Amino acid sequence: MRADHDIATLAKRIAALVPYDGNVELRVGGVRVARISQTNDEPMHYVQRSSLCIVAQGAKIVMIGGDSYAYEAGQMALYSIDVPMAGRVTRATHSEPYLLLMLDLDAERIAELALKVFPHGLPQPRDTRALYVGDAGAHIIDAATRLLELMAQPVDAELLAPLVRDEILIRLLRGPMGSRVAQIGQAGSSMQRIAKAVSWLRANFDQPASVEALAKLVNMSMTSFHRQFKNVTGMSPLQYQKTLRLQEARRLMLTTMLDAGSAGRRVGYLSPSQFSREYGRFFGNAPAKDISRLREEGLSQADA
Repeated sequence: MRADHDIATLAKRIAALVPYDGNVELRVGGVRVARISQTNDEPMHYVQRSSLCIVAQGAKIVMIGGDSYAYEAGQMALYSIDVPMAGRVTRATHSEPYLLLMLDLDAERIAELALKVFPHGLPQPRDTRALYVGDAGAHIIDAATRLLELMAQPVDAELLAPLVRDEILIRLLRGPMGSRVAQIGQAGSSMQRIAKAVSWLRANFDQPASVEALAKLVNMSMTSFHRQFKNVTGMSPLQYQKTLRLQEARRLMLTTMLDAGSAGRRVGYLSPSQFSREYGRFFGNAPAKDISRLREEGLSQADA
């Protein structure tokens, strides 16, 4: 079938650009490819950037808040906002690794293109959750393949890659997820307001935060802000902050050898016992035991 041929071609392009496991940032900013050669039972915890992810080979399941989503080769996942999550690759081998193309979403560019696609006004989305999963479709797979082909020629990449990225965004806007994509760039939309609150939380996760102050920051009532934030991210603002703190503490202990007490203080916990209690509840083990196990198994954080 042609669709199978198209996705196989995209997989070959990704495999050539990332011959070993890991993520590679390509010569065009905001375009990355990833390879993972084995499945993992242990979820990887990280903050997923607002991006379009196209799976060319393999499969994955991700958990956001209390929801789980699965996607596989030939499908795409649209993350409309930066969101802390956990993910497991469920289909991958050394001969047929999990292969992924990621394009960061530029709200300003989306806003410009949405005005052209929807000259009579933007449609309102029925679902505002952070993640949408659907079939990529032949046109988007074809454009993604052409985008990666350009990487072999620096001049072509500089001149033409932005045009192909625009093509992908336009096809997204005109497709089933178009109303959700348009909201990313719409000034004053609830999505943009929640994104502003998320940006503050990511930049200040180690500082005290209140729902009242965040609601005021984005010009919303407390009730509306709390409801919209949870609708989009799958968690409350304070749960979002706690997840950021615990993920960062785990990263610090894994990569900089900080002890639990120091890592907890670094991410904003005043009470070591509270940090250990919340860490254990979130990751399933006390900090020292969890980090020791991760080091023994050679696991680390990743976003793919």
